[in-house]
This record gives sequence, C-alpha cells and structure tokens, in this order.
Amino acid sequence: MKKPNIILLMCDQLRGDCLSFADHPDVKTPYLDTLAADGAFFENGYSACPSCIPARAALLTGRSQTKHGRVGYQDGIDWNYEHYLAEELTKNGYYTQCVGKMHVHPPRLLCGFQGMRLHDGYIGHYRKANTPYWMHQNVSDDYMRFLKDHLGHDADVNASGVENNSWVTHPWIYEERYHPTNWVVDESIRFLETRDRTKPFFLTASFVRPHPPFDAPQSYYDLYKDKQLREPAHGDWVDPSLTEQYGRVLDSVHGCRDDEMRHQAMAGYYACITHIDHQIGRLITALENDETYHDTIIVFTADHGEMLFDNNCFRKVLPYEGSTHIPMIVHVGKNIKKVTPFRSDSVVELRDIMPTLLEFAGIDIPDTVDGISMAPEIIGEKPHQREYLHGEHSGGVQSNHYIVTSHDKYIWFSQTGREQYFNLDQDPREEHDLIHEQAYQDRIHTLRSHLIEELKDREEGYTDGRQLLKGTPKATLDWLKNTI
Repeated sequence: MKKPNIILLMCDQLRGDCLSFADHPDVKTPYLDTLAADGAFFENGYSACPSCIPARAALLTGRSQTKHGRVGYQDGIDWNYEHYLAEELTKNGYYTQCVGKMHVHPPRLLCGFQGMRLHDGYIGHYRKANTPYWMHQNVSDDYMRFLKDHLGHDADVNASGVENNSWVTHPWIYEERYHPTNWVVDESIRFLETRDRTKPFFLTASFVRPHPPFDAPQSYYDLYKDKQLREPAHGDWVDPSLTEQYGRVLDSVHGCRDDEMRHQAMAGYYACITHIDHQIGRLITALENDETYHDTIIVFTADHGEMLFDNNCFRKVLPYEGSTHIPMIVHVGKNIKKVTPFRSDSVVELRDIMPTLLEFAGIDIPDTVDGISMAPEIIGEKPHQREYLHGEHSGGVQSNHYIVTSHDKYIWFSQTGREQYFNLDQDPREEHDLIHEQAYQDRIHTLRSHLIEELKDREEGYTDGRQLLKGTPKATLDWLKNTI
C-alpha cells in the first residue's frame, strides 16, 4: 500500500482558541479554517508541559513529561532519546525534513530527520559571548545566515528592538519576504520541489511566531490595531495588585498595566497568527500544484499557548487555558482515507501525534510511546481513549500541576499548596474559581485523587500516596540528567 505523505505544521505559543474556526471573535485564519472544516478538529488539544522544550520533547518522542524527564524549561540539557518520530519514519522509507524551530540541545541535533533548515528564534542561551562557536545562533541557525546574506552583516532579526518574551509590539522593519515566517514556507516549498520523489515525505514546518516578538508585517498589524478587540478574561479570583506592582516590566508574567500597550500587544499577536495562516496558504497551494495535496496528511498544532492578559497573566507555563490549550487539526487527504469532517471533544495532547502518524503510515508504534493514537477516532472507528490529562510545569512559586478533562480542571500549585477548580463547560475562560463550592467537593476529590496517583512515584516527593505535599520543583528530572 502506498504510504501517505505527512506535513506537520507547528507554531510556537499559539492559543487553542485563536482560530476563527474555534469561534474567536477577532482572529481571522481562513486557510486553517479550511483545513479544519474538511478534517478532524480536536477542540480539547493540550500541552501537558507548556513551554518550548518539554512540549517539543513530547511531540518528537511521543512520551509524557514524566517519561521524557523535562517538566519545566531548562536550556543546555542534552537530548538522548530512542525512537523519535522522524527516526521511525526515516527507518521505514520516508524522506524527512525539518524547517524552522527545533529547540533541542545541541542545537543541530537531527532527532531522526535526514535534513534540517534551522531557525530557533532568538534564544538567549545560544546568543551569549561565551557560547561555543558552533552552537552560537549566528553560526548554527540557517535563517540568521540567510538574513545576513541578503541584508548585510549587521542585519539582526531583533533590529526593531522588541524583546522575545515581551508584550512590546513593533511591525517588521524589513521587506516581508525576509520575515522568518515567510522563510519557513519558502524553504518548505523548496523541499517539496527538490525532494526524492521515489519516497513518501515527512516535512515539519515549524514557525517561531506567534511567540514574541510581535513583529508581523505592517499590513497584518493594520488589520487589528484599530479594531475593538475582545477584552481579556478577568476572574473573580484575580489579585490585581500584582499587575499594579509588576505590570511595567515588559515581560512580566503578571501582564501589562498600560491599556494602550496591552491593546497593541493583542493586535500584534493576532497579526502574527493571520500572517502565519496566509503563509500556510502558500504551502497548501504548492501541494495542490504538486498534485500531492490529496495524498498528504496535514497536522496543525502548537507547543503551548499564550495567556495574553487573561486573568492578568502573560506568557505561558501556567495551568490555565490560555497557556495549556492548543489547536489540533488533522486533515487526511482523500486519496489516503475517506474521513467525514467532525469536531471532537476528546482530550488530546502533543504526545498523541507520533502514534497517530505512525498508525496512518502503517508503522509499528515503539513501546516507549505514551501517547494514544487519534487515528481510530479520525477514521470513525472509536473515540479517543483518555479520561483525563495530567499536566504540569516547574519553575519557582508558579510550579503547578493540573488535571483536565473535556469538562473541567483541577489545579494544584506545588510550592504554595493553592488549589483551584474550574467548570470549563460553564466557564471556559476560567473566571470563577469553584474550589470552595460545596456542590463540587466530590468532583474535586476525584480529580485530586487522580493527581496523587500520577505523582506517587515522582522523585520530587509531591505525595505520600494519600495527600499532596509541597516538594522541590525541578525543570529536568534527575534520572534524565544521570543518563546523559
């Protein structure tokens, strides 16, 4: 049987609700809407550890955060896993290529891909003066070299002055064709044109945006800058004094206290998304011209979301929907399998992508994989089999764990012991904390028990098997460091 071609479209920091197909009142994403309308749209896609490195570990290995060992953000820790997604496809006859962001260590580790055109964005760890020469982004990053080759040695992806974790916004200062988003699609189309046509292909096109800097070309920013945008969520549990105290720090996790700059950031974020959408449209057109669109599976997702000032929060790592909820679209070409378009409320996660694609390709799923294939639900055989998802992120006082279902969410902050509970059916923006409501205590007990079970053998000492205990957070589990 002919194997399907596969394209994985990956964004950095794109919220699960920021698609017009997901009924967002402001964001316009016509090309992604088309994929979703003709495919499987999983409304409850999640990132179980919502920052770049652990999320990508789940995606590339199919493992849970407990099994890949990265439970927070930490640069500079070697990747040394068996059975990467691209590795399994390569071993089974696929021609594999990654274009764009990888964010692994060391920075040009192939993770099973046969080829790579790398752009990891602006990562401070690889920009320092004492970084080994071959690891420095000016050397290891293909896009950085492209920009300097075309615009001169002094050209800088950060030349507009906007910082890569901040809410400061400024349109792209160079011609649009030099933007990293365009470059990823240019290089992806070039791969399609020059690939080995005797083999099926697996292409990952991985965008750095809409992760800050919010620097979409001016024409995209203009779509949103003067528009009245939906106000961020503002829960009855929020402490506004934190934003008053820290909201002038440009990358504060507590948001921005300046109304005008907050609006600019939202406009800039939405502009980046529409820019990506239109560039994805170019890639889909290239597939159609290549006459392989109907022979290709296309998956669209993101590593995590962006709080975007919901409940006075900014950036990611938090257990709330803005941070953890991600898009998940799977479009199966009609020459591969007839799929009736549908929306699913199944809870799915990045680790599920690897077994899904391997199953569609007819490849055995390694026993290291924790993810659950979405393929049976996509082809109409049976629903996805996950009762709940355990998510987490370590990092100081914000270290957290959550249990989420298709209907509700329980949260525990491991350093403070604070608990929260949200009914997502009635309160999808998490504005009403029900943790002390008597009517929900049995349900809260059930979800808390799930978390205790998930953590009972963890090295941090978060539970004695009967109750949750404050422990010592670690971005990377000791067992992983000891194997390197």
